[in-house]
Amino acid sequence: MQENHGHRWLRWPTDPTRARLGFGADYNPEQWPREVWDDDVRAMRAAGVNIVSLAIFSWARIQPRADAWDFAWLDEIMDLLHANGIAVDLATATASPPPWLTTAYPEILPVDREGRTLWPGGRQHWRPTSPIFREHALRLVRALAGRYGDHPALAAWHVNNELGCHNAYDYSDDAAAAFRRWLRARYGTVEALNTAWATTFWAQGYGDWAEILPPRLAASYPNPTQQLDFKRFSSDALKDHLRAERAVLRELTPDVPVTTNFMVMGETNGMHYADWAAEVDFVANDHYLVPGPQALDELSFSANLTGNIAGGRPWYLMEHSTSAVNWQPVNVPKVAGAMARDSLTHVAHGADAVCFFQWRQSAAGAEKYHSAMVPHAGTDSAVFRAVAELGARLRDLAEIAGTNRRPARAAIVFDWESWWVAEHDSHPTDRLRYRREALDWYTAFLNLGVRADVVPVTAELERYDLLVAPVLHVVPAALADRLRDYVTGGGHLVTTYFSGVVDEHDHVWLGGYPGALRDLLGIRIEEFGPLRDGQRVALDNGTTGTVWADRVDVVDPGVEVLARYTSGPPAGRVAVTRRATGRGSAAYVASRLGPTGLTAVLADLADRAGVSSELPAPLRGKVELAVRGPYRFLINRTGRTLDLAGVPGHRIDGTGTVLRPRAVAVLRDTETGPAGAPAGTTTDAPTNGYAGGPGDHREPDRLSRVSR
Repeated sequence: MQENHGHRWLRWPTDPTRARLGFGADYNPEQWPREVWDDDVRAMRAAGVNIVSLAIFSWARIQPRADAWDFAWLDEIMDLLHANGIAVDLATATASPPPWLTTAYPEILPVDREGRTLWPGGRQHWRPTSPIFREHALRLVRALAGRYGDHPALAAWHVNNELGCHNAYDYSDDAAAAFRRWLRARYGTVEALNTAWATTFWAQGYGDWAEILPPRLAASYPNPTQQLDFKRFSSDALKDHLRAERAVLRELTPDVPVTTNFMVMGETNGMHYADWAAEVDFVANDHYLVPGPQALDELSFSANLTGNIAGGRPWYLMEHSTSAVNWQPVNVPKVAGAMARDSLTHVAHGADAVCFFQWRQSAAGAEKYHSAMVPHAGTDSAVFRAVAELGARLRDLAEIAGTNRRPARAAIVFDWESWWVAEHDSHPTDRLRYRREALDWYTAFLNLGVRADVVPVTAELERYDLLVAPVLHVVPAALADRLRDYVTGGGHLVTTYFSGVVDEHDHVWLGGYPGALRDLLGIRIEEFGPLRDGQRVALDNGTTGTVWADRVDVVDPGVEVLARYTSGPPAGRVAVTRRATGRGSAAYVASRLGPTGLTAVLADLADRAGVSSELPAPLRGKVELAVRGPYRFLINRTGRTLDLAGVPGHRIDGTGTVLRPRAVAVLRDTETGPAGAPAGTTTDAPTNGYAGGPGDHREPDRLSRVSR
């Protein structure tokens, strides 16, 4: 991850030195008659709202024709919000082009891999590489920045909206031309590209750049490295649009921070967010619960990863839902307490702003059944009362604002390129899901009560005692060297099936799997072991495997066998291994064991690494612990009331000695060391220190260095 030394927080228009947590929503006043606006701001003040995102989908209202502009309504709402003490995160409004633009220039519309045009009628109907779209979008950005850059309500710029949500992959002629330029910059010569893409296979050798296309629908499987490079390129193309809008904003309004909302959630993977983080002044994220038994763990996982993409600094929760969404097959309302729990889980992992889509629930349009802070039932509703209660609680927690996440001693390594490549076509199985395996390990840590970070593969891995790198499929030589040095230096690495298999060009490391990690692990696998649907294998440690079951051969006498298969095709073969080397170790788990099975395996491996829970024994597995500076968040993972008597720390939010279902308790350490760290910890250089907003004199939380 690139280090962003220019981190800047919201430019609060009033009382900028006061610590506060942002609270608000997307606000769409253009959907409502003018008389509703006054009701809105009164209700916002009653709920404790202090910031809203404005003008996100307003291009057609702001610029109804190519030669016409309408700022009067936006001037009025900006002034009204400021008069009521509500700051504005002002969008550049470029997310959805207006009908006049797509009618005049249909060539800005995206094209899918089958050559079909994606027509207007929804949103994000634009090509990231279209010069025509870029020209008109930047004209709009320039107009907004010129008009509102000095407005006292303006707290931040919001570039576009959810870049790539619906247009991550465009296969148009514009994209083809841009892809060729990107490839030329990456490889230099067609000969180098042919080598990287292994074009001797299926007679794909290129003689000229003009012959190269995006991986459009082909008669069989497109070239795997072409697919990987197209994913890299597509993420970069969206990032380039972000940078283009940002350049205009920084030219005209250099003192106003710039962000855009990421979507670190579920299976959204077209955008390499760890690579994008350095492009914004602060990271913002949208997150919606993914239904299923691990829904709350997935929320925590995503918030944790977002916090580490942000380098441990505070970040902005731009969107989540007060209750039901509208885009899942069945959209169930949240139960009482769930909205506050979800919100505070994000805060626990570093969010300094809690916002929703949207303020007032739409009466018409595609999202009219998506919940909001003010539902169709109005302010006399359980949802709005819960919103107001959350606003009051966030005011009570204001002292947390500006504190950094405190690193754990264990981490899960997350790699976008392994995610992309591991799920390509023509692989041993199409049942493998990279993020699901990573989430299973995260649930296992939560089950043990062990705090673990979720970090990009480019993070400073050496700070952790225990690293789990699930399905680390893409391992360039430099990464293999990093992991070897990590282990010999005293770190404890755990990896899994389908790891270490290919290099950065998606070429297999020859000599047997797991390829680049084979010598470090002291094992060798001759053939992969995918399992058919419904097929299971038993292990002698009481766990059960699905999806995958490698047949492992031990090739180093120092390897310790921790488990063997007792059923299925690999019966009697090795399933879990650990090789001690130097002061560290490297372990391998050859099957998908699921959260329950991994909990048993991880308990042993964590104990051998000297990593244990910071929670009292009765709370382990029942409570999630997250730490920001001197503040500890205890999040109830159960449906039962839990006893917190005897848990040290001062409760700063009025909770008592019990933790009710769906509740979160926030405690402040009673004894703290330097810069708010717990007494007895050491500190290192503030590479992830909080830069703060104007006039913020808060000391940055220093990151404790893990000693081995």
